[in-house]
Amino acid sequence: MLKSDDLAKLLLRLGVGFLILFHGLIKITNGIDPLIGMVTAKGLPAFIAYGVYAGEVIAPIMVIIGLYTRPAALVIAVNMLFAFFLVHMGQLSSFSRSGGWVPELPALFLVGALVIFLGGAGKYCINTPYNN
Repeated sequence: MLKSDDLAKLLLRLGVGFLILFHGLIKITNGIDPLIGMVTAKGLPAFIAYGVYAGEVIAPIMVIIGLYTRPAALVIAVNMLFAFFLVHMGQLSSFSRSGGWVPELPALFLVGALVIFLGGAGKYCINTPYNN
C-alpha cells in the first residue's frame, strides 16, 4: 500500500526541483552576466552571483533525487530570498492584469522549498540523515 504523504513529498520535490532546475539550466546556457550586474549594483561582491548555480542547479538536483534534501531545500529557499532582494523588491505590491501577484513564482518556489525543508524527503529518496 502506498503511503500518500510520502508520494506527496515526492511530487513536491519533483515539481519544485525540476521547475527551479530549468531556471538554472538557462543560466548555464546564457551565463550570469546580468545577475553579476544586479549583485554588484546592490553593493555586493560579484562572486555572490555564482551562488545561483548552487541554488538553481546543484540543490534542485539534490532535491529531485532526495540526497541531503533538507539542506538542499534550504539552499533553494536562500536563493529565492536573493531573487526577491535582487529582482522583485519593487514588485511586492504589484498585481498582473489577471489578478496574480507579480512575484508569485519565486514566492511559490520559496514556500515549496521551505515545506520540503520542514517536511523532509519522505520514503522515496536516497536515505541520508538530513532527509527525514
